[in-house]
Amino acid sequence: MSEDFTHVDEDGDAQMVDVGDKAESQRRAVARGQIRLTESTLAAIDADEVEKGDVLATARIGAIQAVKHTWETVPMCHQISITNVDVEFNVDGDAVEITVAVETVGKTGCEMEALEGVTTGLNVVWDMVKANEKDDNGEYPTTAIQNVRVVEKTVDR
Repeated sequence: MSEDFTHVDEDGDAQMVDVGDKAESQRRAVARGQIRLTESTLAAIDADEVEKGDVLATARIGAIQAVKHTWETVPMCHQISITNVDVEFNVDGDAVEITVAVETVGKTGCEMEALEGVTTGLNVVWDMVKANEKDDNGEYPTTAIQNVRVVEKTVDR
């Protein structure tokens, strides 16, 4: 079974992939996603008028924290040395878009860290604006996290 699946041993038990023999290299991964919001919520974010505080500053901190703790939340994910994290936001159209770039020097990539940064950053935005987004029934009819994906991955050997 271990020949077919990298995260499963001969007995079918979950295992972390052994990267001990791999050479260290500079690695970078960039992930992006967006949260669709109402026009009034986007205007409140842009004007820094959301009751809970500065939405994007808080989401930036959440994204960076998530990157640093990915190994604790994704089973079989290696704990890696993060050398840099860049978080950018674009408030446009009907959404807030977040892009998280993660860099490391090590034996394994940092795509999961970039994805964790994006998803947590988007969840923080949702949490900060949920009062603005609720309809009269307490539902979120148009709020949606979408298009989360890795948009770049590089390895410099």
